[in-house]
Amino acid sequence: MMEAQTCSTGYGKPPWRFKGRALYQFHLVKSDVARALIPKEFTLVQAFGYTLGGFFYANYDHSPAGVFDELVVIAGIVWNPPTSCAWASKVLVSSNEACLHGRKEVGLPSHVARFTQRLATDPRPERSRGNRFLNMIGLATTKPSSRLHLDTEVTELSGRTHTSEDFSINLQSSVPEENSKVWLGPFIKMSLPSFSGRTEYNPNLLKYSCQMECRVRVIQPLQIYKAPPITDLRTERQDAEEQQSSNSAHRAMAETNENRRHLSLSVMLSKPILALEFNCLNMNVEDPLIISE
Repeated sequence: MMEAQTCSTGYGKPPWRFKGRALYQFHLVKSDVARALIPKEFTLVQAFGYTLGGFFYANYDHSPAGVFDELVVIAGIVWNPPTSCAWASKVLVSSNEACLHGRKEVGLPSHVARFTQRLATDPRPERSRGNRFLNMIGLATTKPSSRLHLDTEVTELSGRTHTSEDFSINLQSSVPEENSKVWLGPFIKMSLPSFSGRTEYNPNLLKYSCQMECRVRVIQPLQIYKAPPITDLRTERQDAEEQQSSNSAHRAMAETNENRRHLSLSVMLSKPILALEFNCLNMNVEDPLIISE
């Protein structure tokens, strides 16, 4: 039996409304990687040793938490009759309020992160992946610029100097040529059902849905690579001392979190197959329902 959650943050009553733009990139993720991140209650949707995962990257210019960025790592797709739903293994947001709300109300594995963007030159020649049919329906892949790309670094903030164990990833996207007039694609309405929960902040198993209205088009998949870690020997020594003095339960939790972080990185670095850009995005997130305690 499902029952609604009660809201205890400053987000107000659901549905929670978000506006901005986003990108949904699909990856082929190895089934054993996804299986290690998804609760055993669910059946993983897979074929030939792979499932469909990837990430959802959004820039919100209006939300209950104000302006913020979000990166959701999607480990894979699970089957729960009569439908299938996505499972998020890690959520990084640039807002403390959004992090708290995601943890307590939506049951997400949310963490605060720094999102840093910069323009950089791209010496590679232009490549075109035109498709006549996609052109006809307005979903043609955009042609990347041969001169500039946008480099976005997303780094989880742990409250201490970062070590090699932190989650830090770079998302590299093409920049449209100056004065280019690219059609943003057709207007669509869609629903993205998802499961969440089973975290230290919300142990319940939850189901929620994102109702979206937006313009959508196919774009060149973002290039992704792991950012080089910034190490601090003093912090590493402190971490080692703390680990030695902590009890076995804390050590087990630290090892579990480290393993999940490593697996989520593997999801991000897996093979991309399709990227969809959502412009003029209006998204309503419904109140999660408890499906299992």
